[in-house]
Amino acid sequence: MKKIIIGITGASGSAYFLRVMEALSQQELEIHLIASDQGRKVLTYETGVILEEQARLWNKNRAGIILEDNENLFSPVASGSFRCDAMVILPCSMSTVAEIAGGITKTLLTRAADVMIKERRRLVLVPRETPLSTIHLKKMAELSQLGVTILPAMPGFYGHPQTLDEIIGFVAGKVLDSIEIENDCYQRWQGNYEK
Repeated sequence: MKKIIIGITGASGSAYFLRVMEALSQQELEIHLIASDQGRKVLTYETGVILEEQARLWNKNRAGIILEDNENLFSPVASGSFRCDAMVILPCSMSTVAEIAGGITKTLLTRAADVMIKERRRLVLVPRETPLSTIHLKKMAELSQLGVTILPAMPGFYGHPQTLDEIIGFVAGKVLDSIEIENDCYQRWQGNYEK
């Protein structure tokens, strides 16, 4: 069974997190969920969702959801010996980007990301910030050079989305694609453009 770590931080964009988690919870996966304090607060502010309550609902689906304590550096996900297939942080705040780029691992979230880098495993960061400062761009470039996938929450419109859910689905689908999880969250390009 694949093991995936999902992190949520205090950047805006909780709807992307919810859509990805809903899709992941429908599959046979072990999911370790790590939320920063601000991530929990922004999730509730933007969507009305309380993480602990939602995690219980997701656990009724096919995946096993383990809600981790961000202060628990004794968690298995803090160790390189924990075999994990991928980690995604979405949305990923710029302060989290900077901490990971700087090797600052004071929380389980940043430690788990650090482990993914040192073990050369798949790490995907989904920043949701605009405009980006030169500092932000430098830190993301540093991480990209280490093999981290930087997947900004930038929806595409070639599928002619008609609803907010379709726009959210585009980004969620790209995130799932990046960790090799089959999904039908968005309409894929068919190459049927006519002049």
